[in-house]
Amino acid sequence: MDRLADLGAWMRVAVVGGGWAGLAAAVELTDAGNRVTVIEAAKQLGGRARSVDLRGLRLDNGQHILIGAYGETLRLMKKVGVDPERLLKRLPLEVRFPGCQPAPFRLRLPRLPAPLHLAAGLLTARGASLGEKIGAARFMRCLQATGYRIADDCTVTSLLDRHRQKGKLRRYLWEPLCLAALNTAPERASARIFVNTLRDSLGGERAATDLLLPAADLEQLFAVAAAEFIRARGGELRLCTRVGSIDDELSVVGERFDCVVLAVGPVPAAALLAQRPETSAIAKLLADYRFEPIGTVYCAYPPQVRLPFPMLGLAAQDDGQIGQWVFDRGTLCGTPGLMAFVLSGHGQWEALDNQALASALDRELAATLSSRLPAMLWQQVIRERRATFSCRPGLHRPNARTARAGLWLAGDYVCADYPATLEAAVRSGVAAARGIALGGCE
Repeated sequence: MDRLADLGAWMRVAVVGGGWAGLAAAVELTDAGNRVTVIEAAKQLGGRARSVDLRGLRLDNGQHILIGAYGETLRLMKKVGVDPERLLKRLPLEVRFPGCQPAPFRLRLPRLPAPLHLAAGLLTARGASLGEKIGAARFMRCLQATGYRIADDCTVTSLLDRHRQKGKLRRYLWEPLCLAALNTAPERASARIFVNTLRDSLGGERAATDLLLPAADLEQLFAVAAAEFIRARGGELRLCTRVGSIDDELSVVGERFDCVVLAVGPVPAAALLAQRPETSAIAKLLADYRFEPIGTVYCAYPPQVRLPFPMLGLAAQDDGQIGQWVFDRGTLCGTPGLMAFVLSGHGQWEALDNQALASALDRELAATLSSRLPAMLWQQVIRERRATFSCRPGLHRPNARTARAGLWLAGDYVCADYPATLEAAVRSGVAAARGIALGGCE
C-alpha cells in the first residue's frame, strides 16, 4: 500500500524527532494529505544517520551501509525523489579478509537466482574447508526448515555452537555479520533477531543480499529530499526545538495536535513517557535498556592509497586486534585516499585515545594490505557512545501504539523483528503512520 489517503480523514500530526524514523512517518502522513509538523531538537535532520563537516569535507557521523533487503527504505527514497541507483553503489555481497592467516578469506555471491547464489557463494568461498562450507549450507537449510523461527531465544554464540559452525566461516562470515547487523557481540546478541536478518538477506531473493554502499553523504540519501517533500505539501519542520512534555490535550511546544508520533531514542522517549501514568510502563521498560557504541575513524592518506574492494574486513592477527571494517571513501564518494574504519559494539577500542586508536588502525590496515602505507595526512574520530540499543536475547520491544490515545512511538527499537538499523527505523515510522491512518487518534 503506497498511499494512505483513503484510510483516514485529514489530521494535524506532530512528529517529535527528525531522524529516519520520524521522517519516514512524516513522509507517509504528508503523502496521505495530513498536515505534519516535524519537531527536532538538533540543528539538522537525520538523527544518528546524519552528515557532518570535517576539514572541508561533507562526511557522515558514522559509515552506514544498506542492503538490497531494505525494501521500505528504498521505497521511501524513491517516493521523495531520490534515485537509489545513483546515490548507492550496488555490489553483490562480498566479504573479504585479505590479511587473515594462513590464507585470505573471500566469499562472493554470484548473480544467480536464489538460492543458487548462496550455495555457489559458499561452495567457492576461499580460505574455508569443504567441511565448513557444507556445515554452513546445512545451517541455512535448518533455519529455512523451521521458517527462521527460534522458540527460545539465546545468544548467537549458542546458536552457532548448536549448529556446529566453526572455522573460517564462523570467524569471518557469521560472527562479523552478527556484529555488523546487531551492533552487539555474538556472545551477547539475540539469536532470534540475527536469524531474522538472515531470513531477509541470505535467505531472500538474490538482490536482497546486495551491498548498497552510499556514494553520497547520508543527508542526500533521504533527509534533504524528505524535508523538501514535506514542505512542498504544506508540512513544517522546526529545528533546534526541544520538547519537554506532551500534555493531556496532545499539545507540543504550546500547540495542539490530533496525534503525536514520538520518534526519539529510548532515553529521551522514556523521560517523556514517564510523565503520564498510561505510558509509565513503557518508560520503565526503556529505562532498563542497555546500549552499544559505534566508532568511526576517518584516516586521510595521499590520493594514491586505495583498497582492492570498497569494503574490507580487518583480519585478527592476535588478541589485540582493534579494527573490524574499513571503507574506501575515494572509490565510494570521490574523496581519494580517505578511509573510514568502523568499530561496532563494546571493545578494546573504547579505551584508546583518538591518536592511539588511529595509529592502531593504520598498522592493521598496512598488515591487511601487506604493504607499507604512506604517513596519514590527518585523522578524525567520531564516537557515538549510545549508538544503538544492545540487541540481547529476550529483549522486550514496545509497540508503536501506546495506551495513551493519539500517541504513537517510532524508532528502530520499536521494530520488533529487526536490530537497530536504518530499515528498522523506517519501518517503525511507516507502521506508526499507517496506524494513525486507520483511526489511531481515537
